[in-house]
Amino acid sequence: MIDRPETRYAWNGDVALAYQVIGDSPVDILYLQGFISNVDLNWESAYDARFLKGLAELGRLIVMDRRGWGCSDRFSPDGVPPFEALIDDLLAVMEAAGSRRTVLFASFEHTALALLFAASHPDEVMALVLVDPLPVWIRTQETPWLVDEEGWEMALEDIHGSWGTLAWSEGGFWDPVERDWYTRIQRATMTPGSMVGEFRRYMTVDVRDILSAIHVPTLILSSSTPDTAEGFTAPENGRYLASLIPGAELVEHGTSERFPWLHWYERAEPILSETERFLLDRRNDEASLDRVLATVLFTDIVDSTATAAMLGDARWRELIDRHDAIARSIVARFRGEYIESTGDGMLASFDGPARAVRCAQALGEALRTLDIRIRAGAHTGEISRAEHGVAGLGVHVAARVAAMAAASEVWTSSTVKDLTAGSGLVFEDAGEHELKGVPDRWRLYRVVVN
Repeated sequence: MIDRPETRYAWNGDVALAYQVIGDSPVDILYLQGFISNVDLNWESAYDARFLKGLAELGRLIVMDRRGWGCSDRFSPDGVPPFEALIDDLLAVMEAAGSRRTVLFASFEHTALALLFAASHPDEVMALVLVDPLPVWIRTQETPWLVDEEGWEMALEDIHGSWGTLAWSEGGFWDPVERDWYTRIQRATMTPGSMVGEFRRYMTVDVRDILSAIHVPTLILSSSTPDTAEGFTAPENGRYLASLIPGAELVEHGTSERFPWLHWYERAEPILSETERFLLDRRNDEASLDRVLATVLFTDIVDSTATAAMLGDARWRELIDRHDAIARSIVARFRGEYIESTGDGMLASFDGPARAVRCAQALGEALRTLDIRIRAGAHTGEISRAEHGVAGLGVHVAARVAAMAAASEVWTSSTVKDLTAGSGLVFEDAGEHELKGVPDRWRLYRVVVN
């Protein structure tokens, strides 16, 4: 019998992140409980506690409240953090818990965060277990079973009016004790205003473009029961992800009509059983871990040929040396990796797209003191670590995007725009373009200085 474990805090800068550790198995499981979570109150539900104990039998269990939730530091409705801050939070909790590599177990809205983390930090992820994954929240041509924007606005009104009250819980619970707990943990998870603010952020998130960059063993646990409501637990979600994540395994099981997204009720047994089997049978393809999701940034000095001719070789070399020193310094400030100088620009990579864009903006400002204007392009995609740098389609796309920008402009692919929702960056649609040597047409965006 596991008593309620000690709640500890990890720190990401000034933000405190609540977490608990149960067990001492050599395999770590980092559990991101979706929709509601409070690491203290989770244990007051007999059902949730039983599920947590079941996970703890499969590995050393690390349970956390993400930023804004439960016992972690909160945020205001207009201060919803970007995804890259949440990714940094996961790294901070893993470091505090002494976990170098983990099985990342996520449900519902947390699955988008788990997918981004696994793609950008594959060395830290042993495997992914996704329950009711959602790559996108609003209906698209590829996901016609999901609710549209109008339906979402109605749902947000419902959250605004009844979140944290018995009205939200009525009609689904057969156990009055459990209904009381569910009502209390709603309030202990997040206030209704913050919930609305965060859900509005999720309405803008779309991680479909990065699914092919997932190269860790992945188990998708999905409902086999048609969802007649918002489509959140529709079996089509799991089938869609399984078709796009290389080597992903999909297991469907029946769900209850009573709060089906609360997986620790009737669904607990099949989820735990399939997770145990998957972890016992998992395969680690070490070669695939050389491929990661990264944001690639290219910059280029405008009119470099004419400037070099005007200055002469010696003064041009001196100017480039100063350019490279400034670029290295600013890339480091934004926690990127300076890959190489291109002669009249530079190539860098980042594990957060917003940092890449802000680095480009800061570099442009700094180089104006040298009477240098640059153009910049960023793309988030899969890259391979090569002997002398990086390679892959993601690198080529970023270079072509940079070539489209005008002086003092930063252009990005749609993937960068989608993954920086909530960062405060503003984008202007620059239309569809063909990129030389790259298949298909690409929707590009111009970063607006604000």
